Amino acid sequence: MPHEAALLAQEFGTVDERVARLNARYVNHSATSVLELALRDAELGRIALVSSFGAESVVLLHMISVMKPDTPVIFIDTQMLFQETIDYQLELIDKLDLRDVRRIQPKPANVAKIDPDGTLNQRDTDACCDLRKTVPLQDAMEGFDAWITGRKRFQAGSRSTLDFFENELDTRIKINPLAHWAPEDVKDYMINNRLPRHPLVAKGYPSIGCAPCTSPVKEGEDPRAGRWRGQEKIECGIHFVDGKMVRGPLPVAETSDSSTKGDAA
Repeated sequence: MPHEAALLAQEFGTVDERVARLNARYVNHSATSVLELALRDAELGRIALVSSFGAESVVLLHMISVMKPDTPVIFIDTQMLFQETIDYQLELIDKLDLRDVRRIQPKPANVAKIDPDGTLNQRDTDACCDLRKTVPLQDAMEGFDAWITGRKRFQAGSRSTLDFFENELDTRIKINPLAHWAPEDVKDYMINNRLPRHPLVAKGYPSIGCAPCTSPVKEGEDPRAGRWRGQEKIECGIHFVDGKMVRGPLPVAETSDSSTKGDAA
């Protein structure tokens, strides 16, 4: 029997064709409508939510818990996360009744070979992200045709033209239900649904990654200014734009191109 991805291609066309059709189909839909309909859209195949259980992750996790609580949720545990993130993850699993959270980690053999003393982040943050995030996620995504992200246009220049659906290297589709949301929309959703916040948000962390590479953000700074502070790095590398892994600033032409492809919360 052919792989399900091949069956999707036979029935619905290439990833590019499906992405164009999906964006046209859902162009005027709300975030909740996009997610709810996408979860049962045959063109998307097998879907997982990739979540960092970070500052804004609870929004999509709550939506999933209401719409389809058995949706696979992939949580990348880099083994360098804040303890508050681990505790928050366990709290949300219980509170929201999430039924299929898959906590993935880098392979011990790879860590022993590449970062035996745990100091790689001090020498090469890109290599550290590759070891602890990119490779584990790529392995975990092998069984899926699409994945849900919490990325939003307001978060960074590389996300300024984000669509609801994206082509990821002609292999799978990324779904960005919150692409058009503003910070106020995120805040209102959390308040209206009485959702618990990540404990580090109150301490000045509006964007939360690994402990060694995340610092508090001062008033007036970009929400992601505390990620890899002092470096040109802006993304961990699990996302792609125009087929290229995003880690540093993009040329102006790329950030303004409406054909941008790619880039958990």
